[in-house]
Amino acid sequence: MKDTLVKALVDEWTAIDGLLTALPPADWAKPTALPGWSVQDVVSHIVGGELGLAGQQPPVTKKSFAHVRNDIGTINEYWVDWLRAESPDEVHARFRSATTQRAQVLQDMTSEDFDAPSWTPAGQGTYGRFMRIRLFDCWMHEQDIREAVGHQGNESGPSAEISLDEITAALGYIVGKRAAAPAGASVTFHLTGPVERALHVLVDGRAKVVDSLPGPATVTLVLTSSLFARLCGGRTPVGERVAEIHFDGDRELGERVAHALPFTI
Repeated sequence: MKDTLVKALVDEWTAIDGLLTALPPADWAKPTALPGWSVQDVVSHIVGGELGLAGQQPPVTKKSFAHVRNDIGTINEYWVDWLRAESPDEVHARFRSATTQRAQVLQDMTSEDFDAPSWTPAGQGTYGRFMRIRLFDCWMHEQDIREAVGHQGNESGPSAEISLDEITAALGYIVGKRAAAPAGASVTFHLTGPVERALHVLVDGRAKVVDSLPGPATVTLVLTSSLFARLCGGRTPVGERVAEIHFDGDRELGERVAHALPFTI
């Protein structure tokens, strides 16, 4: 698991680096789906994340950030704000430096290191789970950049597959808690591609992801894996994209589930 995850994370950084290399300076200033963040700000956020994992502290400012809802968001803004004075080339160089150093650290770690208990943005877990969340974050931000500059790509393969694993871990909470699906209900997400999957959630005492359902799903949501990821990441308003989802079964429950999909902090 450790070797697979580290390779996927390093490959993801390589994919982002290649994307950034092809961007003209003007594209770095384009707004993304993230409130107040340009393409350069997204790259700065990735840099800040890796510097933080390397033990550095963000430069604290007295500014307030209206769209921030938690302490993690505030720390993210500190890193981004710090790097706004730098040029795209300078931020790109920082990205390469930070990810190269982190890649070496990760490659030198053992499987035991990855299995060790660790804080994660999703609560207490293992260092390996933290790095899976990190891969999900980086891949989502690659897609933020691609969307902003109009260059689709890397929507399938290891980064997308592992990112969907991370999203899948949240589906019980989404269906059971946020969408308040009733006892006995079941929901299937049929992802039609670029990553093809059938994800099942059963409300049996507590909503949980299961390998299969005992019968037909109460509702099946049919959509692309790309749209599924963008909705779960809160990158696009559900109301503006719900027409792209096909509901088979209890549409009222299906729409509740769709509107409950955004879960990232």
